[in-house]
Amino acid sequence: MDIVCFSHLRWDFVFQRPQHLMTRLSAHFRIFYIEEPFFHAETDNYSDSIQDNVHIIRMHLKGDPQEENVNERQQRIIRNLFITNKMHDYLLWYYTPMALRISSSLEPVAIVYDCMDELSAFRFAPPALKHLERELMSRASIVFTGGHSLYAAKKHQHPNIHSFPSSIDKKHFMQARNVKKQPEDQASIPHPRFGFYGVIDERFDIELIREVAEKRPDWQIVLVGPVVKIDPATLPRNPNIHYLGGKSYNELPSYLGGWDIAMVSFALNESTKFISPTKTPEYLAGGRPVISTSIKDVVETYGKNQLVHIADTSDQFIELAEKELAQKDKKKWLQKVDKFISEDSWDNTVSRIR
Repeated sequence: MDIVCFSHLRWDFVFQRPQHLMTRLSAHFRIFYIEEPFFHAETDNYSDSIQDNVHIIRMHLKGDPQEENVNERQQRIIRNLFITNKMHDYLLWYYTPMALRISSSLEPVAIVYDCMDELSAFRFAPPALKHLERELMSRASIVFTGGHSLYAAKKHQHPNIHSFPSSIDKKHFMQARNVKKQPEDQASIPHPRFGFYGVIDERFDIELIREVAEKRPDWQIVLVGPVVKIDPATLPRNPNIHYLGGKSYNELPSYLGGWDIAMVSFALNESTKFISPTKTPEYLAGGRPVISTSIKDVVETYGKNQLVHIADTSDQFIELAEKELAQKDKKKWLQKVDKFISEDSWDNTVSRIR
């Protein structure tokens, strides 16, 4: 049995839910991870590279995305892929409903829709996305959601839908508790350090970060991750805000281990209404205290269990941070964290999915 996965996320962009699930499922299935196409080629073709035991399929097309026959040309590439790899018994796994345009003629054993976000609420979402999601819901054999609030919003749309919040690779992120050497670009930044890693886009609370930096110029804010879909010129450039750029998944614990407090600093808007940030349990596994804005899934799962501080204004953030920085003995809190996340792992999630 093969799994053919259609995703809007580049495999090499940020290591997150699709990568965690597909790498683990690759122990049981042959995995083909099909990315959205690149438009730069002289002739239509595709590349197949194996990373983390997964076939990463990249389609390279001639011309531009607006050409009328773009979907048909991708369908031809996919047919060639299937023929070359002798694919007969397979299931289709979707992260983006937009892929229905190039895969609706396929005849899978089953269809999985892993709805990790409300993509229609994201900036630059295609107008056809909502219609295609309804179609995908009607075709899917089973639907997973990336969090409890997203499940609550979608549960009446499919008879076989299940909530599988993003999990953690505890062994990986627990390395942050024993970092011996700081990364070069972080080592010279003074303490206290407040850190965030992840994509910096329309979901990021720019104003909160700006205000905290202005009110506490002695605090250092470290932002690790690529800037996408927003103009970098709109980001605050205070001297105590440090943009370190994107880092590999393997590097994240070394950055996390050097922070005094980790931040889940998302703005409260339509694009964050249903998110369930993977970084929250990762920060906790790394032994870092966390301050988050009142993202529903964070509040319900971690805030109410007194594992994460919740702050939506700069004054609230500063008050909570000052209390946390003054707290020298974190043993009881860390024991509580470890007990809470003890059964939480991507391996367990994959076992439940299978």
